[in-house]
Amino acid sequence: MTLIPGMELIPQFAIGWLNGWLLIVFYYVAYGFLFLSFPKNVRSRLYVFDRSNWSKKQKASNIIGKIIVIVFLVLMTFTPLKLGSIAFILGMVLYTIGLAGFIAALINFKNTPQNQPVTHGLYRISRNPQILMGFIAGIGMGFAIGSWIVILLGFSAIIFGRYKIMGEEQACLKRYGESYRTYMKRVPRYLLIKTRVE
Repeated sequence: MTLIPGMELIPQFAIGWLNGWLLIVFYYVAYGFLFLSFPKNVRSRLYVFDRSNWSKKQKASNIIGKIIVIVFLVLMTFTPLKLGSIAFILGMVLYTIGLAGFIAALINFKNTPQNQPVTHGLYRISRNPQILMGFIAGIGMGFAIGSWIVILLGFSAIIFGRYKIMGEEQACLKRYGESYRTYMKRVPRYLLIKTRVE
C-alpha cells in the first residue's frame, strides 16, 4: 500500500497515446508559441548570458542536469498516465500551477525594460520563477504517471541545475550591479529559502 494511490517506484512502460508525452508536448507547445511571440531582443536576453567564467564544477553539473532531464523526458514519453487515480489528479493540479506560473514568469520577463533586472510579478517571490514553476510542472508530471523515480529525477535535475542558476545570477550581477544585489538580498532564490549573497 502506498501513501498516494496510483504511485509506484518504477513505472510500467508502454507505447501509447495516453502517455506522459502528452503533458510534455502541451508544455513545450505553449512555451514555444509564447516564446516566438516575443521580440528578438527579449528572446536573446532570456537565454544568452556569459558562461566564460564558469568553473569545471559548474560546467559538469550543467551537463549532468541536462542528462537527467533527458532521462526524465524518456520515462515520461513511455509511461502511461494514471488516469482516474488520486496521483493523476494531484499531478494535474501541480502541472497546471507550474505551467501557468511558468507562462506568467515569461510574461513578467518580457514586460521588463532591457536595462533593468526583472523584479515584478512572480519575480517578487522568487529570483528564478521560470525554473521554480518548471520544476513544479515536472513534479506534477511525475505524479500524473504515478512514478516516484520520475519525481526523484525532477529533484535531482534542480539540484544539479543549481550551478547554472548561480551562474545566471552572477551574470545578472555583472549586468545590473547594485540594483540586482539589493534584489538578491530581498527575494529568495527559489521561494521560501533565503540564500547568502556574496
